[in-house]
Amino acid sequence: MARDTGAQCKQCRREGQKLFLKGERCLTDKCGVERRSYPPGEHGRGRMRQSEYRVQLREKQKAKRYYGVLEKQFRIYYQKASQQPGITGENLLRMLECRFDNVLVRLGFAASRRQARQLILHGHWTVNGRRVNVPSYQLRENDVIAIHPRSSATQVIRDATELTGQVPAWLQADHDSLTAKVLRKPERREIAAPVQEQLIVELYSK
Repeated sequence: MARDTGAQCKQCRREGQKLFLKGERCLTDKCGVERRSYPPGEHGRGRMRQSEYRVQLREKQKAKRYYGVLEKQFRIYYQKASQQPGITGENLLRMLECRFDNVLVRLGFAASRRQARQLILHGHWTVNGRRVNVPSYQLRENDVIAIHPRSSATQVIRDATELTGQVPAWLQADHDSLTAKVLRKPERREIAAPVQEQLIVELYSK
């Protein structure tokens, strides 16, 4: 299964902001962006030429890294979003938000998307009573998420819930029983991703 194995702190430094790819570490002084606030590489501190294409490309790369999606996967999401009614950029973000691994992070059941992906791949979660081990699984309205009865990761998940702020209004979580429900699809104003989706649409429209 294809996955990104690159250094996560370097990805945040490349985009010039925290993408919270490493969970709790991103909240401490050990965060790569806090320690070195310039892009990685030999020419990281040099002046970079700005262009319209560069701005659009960086926005697309930021979205890919934030959600942990590879290039081919991201292009497929965009193609599906462009075929749906409504605004393409918002459709794209909505599909990315409804990925199983992202929803676990939003619920507070995982400290990062990489941890959520691992928990899903190892079969620690069920959807509507059936074990699902696909991180990209698209959750739908009224889907019920629960920890598998024989899961050995209960304590890891409970530790992650302690880092949780507020659960989005389109989700419902019970941190005591480690269950949750998808109430509806998220609205654009409820999506906290640091992404300007219109720039991505402009890039792919060329």
